[in-house]
Amino acid sequence: MTPQLRKTLRAHLLSASAAFILAAPAALADSPPLEASETVMAENPFFQDWTAPYAAPPFHLIEAGSFIPAFDKAIALHNAEIEAIAGSAEAPTFDNTVVAFERAGDDLERIQRTFSVLASSATNDEIRAIQSEMSPRLAAHSSAIFLNEAVFARIDALQQSVDTLGLSAEQARVLERMHTGFVRAGAKLQGADRERLAEISEQLASLYTGFSQNVQKDAESFVLVLETDADKAGLPGTVLSAAAQAGTDRDMDGQHVITLARSSFEPFMTFSTRRDLREKVFNAWTNRGDNANDFANDENIRRILQLRLERANLLGFETFAAFRTANTMAGTPEAAHELLSEVWEGARAKAELEEDQIRAVMADLGADHRLEPWDWWYYGEKARAANFDLDEDAVKAHLSLDNVLNAQFAVAERLFGVSFQERDDVPVYHPDVRVWEMTSADGEALGLFYGDYFARPGKRSGAWMGALRVQHKLDGHVAPLILNNCNYNKPAPGEPALISMREAEVVFHEFGHALHGLLSNVTHPSISGTAVDFDFVEFPAQIYEHWMREPAVIAEFALHYETGEPMPPELLDGMREAANAKSGFDNVEFIASGFVDLAFHRLSDADLIANLDVNSFEDGVLAQIGMPHEIEMRHRSPHFLHSFAGELYAGGYYTYMWAGVLDNDGYAAFEEVGDPFDPELAQKLYDSVFSAGNSRPAMDAYIGFRGREPSTGPLLKNRGLTRPDSES
Repeated sequence: MTPQLRKTLRAHLLSASAAFILAAPAALADSPPLEASETVMAENPFFQDWTAPYAAPPFHLIEAGSFIPAFDKAIALHNAEIEAIAGSAEAPTFDNTVVAFERAGDDLERIQRTFSVLASSATNDEIRAIQSEMSPRLAAHSSAIFLNEAVFARIDALQQSVDTLGLSAEQARVLERMHTGFVRAGAKLQGADRERLAEISEQLASLYTGFSQNVQKDAESFVLVLETDADKAGLPGTVLSAAAQAGTDRDMDGQHVITLARSSFEPFMTFSTRRDLREKVFNAWTNRGDNANDFANDENIRRILQLRLERANLLGFETFAAFRTANTMAGTPEAAHELLSEVWEGARAKAELEEDQIRAVMADLGADHRLEPWDWWYYGEKARAANFDLDEDAVKAHLSLDNVLNAQFAVAERLFGVSFQERDDVPVYHPDVRVWEMTSADGEALGLFYGDYFARPGKRSGAWMGALRVQHKLDGHVAPLILNNCNYNKPAPGEPALISMREAEVVFHEFGHALHGLLSNVTHPSISGTAVDFDFVEFPAQIYEHWMREPAVIAEFALHYETGEPMPPELLDGMREAANAKSGFDNVEFIASGFVDLAFHRLSDADLIANLDVNSFEDGVLAQIGMPHEIEMRHRSPHFLHSFAGELYAGGYYTYMWAGVLDNDGYAAFEEVGDPFDPELAQKLYDSVFSAGNSRPAMDAYIGFRGREPSTGPLLKNRGLTRPDSES
């Protein structure tokens, strides 16, 4: 997942609180200091014609010194466009108000999207300085627009008379979403409340930037060097090769290095026989942002929670969670909590069964110590190997990244009739980045897809989708420029990148997001692609994961990297049997984070928040739900980027589980007809979901595809969480 997915209006999409939680590009690492830059506006690449294919950003021309002058000019231009709308003597119409508002800020959007994409790929002190300077400025700029009384008066007048305007269904949806966006941004507030809301937005933007930078700096300050053969005990060749490459990337040639990238952390925790080193790495992982150093985030968390609560109160909500869910499929924090609780019961029961298997393995191996969180991956893998005939290294040998990419493209072609051809004439911001052109069945050029798949120093962790430009048809067809980022271990030169089945599913997941942007076919940019309800945005990504598990896809694309032979049936059978071997663990660590995120944002006492002990509060929530001691929550609060580095998932981490209900129920439609590529269902999925953006309410979109509301039964069944007494 990815911080790049934005949900509301175009200008709101680009507010600093969302866009500037990222970092910066390796390509800019050697740029001159800002104060030394002599870039003049006439030479600034952001105010020149972009001549690359699809008018893609000229990354080879962009320097760090380009940004501040470009931002300054673009903000001034945007202000002039907004004032032209506000000061118009003409009566408000859809075109002179709504469409004009959507067109305003094109230059600012181009700059901000480019910076955000670059910033997510690497970082340096110079880019962090730009980030810190611009995030509050852009938040103030966004607030001023959404608190502009004259602009809102025009939009409000149109909304009040919407039934008389003769609008199309899409136009009416755009107007309603725009009006709601203004109201939720405080447009109806008066006097001191309006001023205070603007101050809060500006302060939060700075706090989000500080939080995310602290996490990244703390993570990058840790490396474990494997100095002896004993340090490397138990680690497969693929893990050692990745560790050697990590050393090279950090100018530590010849050394094997474990980092806090998930693609380094999890394999080490799974295979290392050195319990002392596993504990060391685990503690570094869980304590990011919580190390009593300059990167500690506890005060940031308190201030963020205080300001979010104050803003929610100003807007008439008792808690931030109530504000956050009011405009979603869930509707209330209680509904979100109820979903988590429903799945939690089965997940914890499954985790207890997994723990029993682990303890049996520990006994067989003579391990007489207590089972701790840093032991679960290691002994869990031993238990899986004992109970299921599955060789993970053999699976990886059949899953080269290139073949998985070919698979994701082939599935899109069979479902939606589009094809992808790699291009080498599009500028990129790092040599690792690859670019593909998407075309329709009749050869029409539809957009560009950028893929950036390898971890490197400075690149933020995780996987996400981003957009350099969204699709719309306000002025003819504007083609989307969509990106996927992952953080896999980069192989040594000449070797293929081999990934696990779960990592292959993440590739498909992010490409599902990408297709949501690439296949968008709407007129208005404010409802394009992924700009949907935040608890619906994960549905297209999560349903797309299912095709990576399809036998037909595996048979065609899971080919051994040396022999080219397809995955043997016995390996495929073992993979199926072991699919839910650790589903208890996976769901417990995830749901626990969802519970904590909701609990923080359901707080309604500002004084309590001001004196909150973050760790004690976290522990209290986990004790309430009966969190097993042996499992750590997936994201502890001091490094919980979803919750505290921006607002897309704040008070809404539950959305992945909500979307899990949708994707399992949705894919069941294909299973029911016995064809994963059923043309009629694929067309419905395209029409109602992938091409539709936010042109209709999320539940209506789901029903348009599925024919009914979703059921939790398929999720519980597919994850092996169905209770014995359940009828699901």
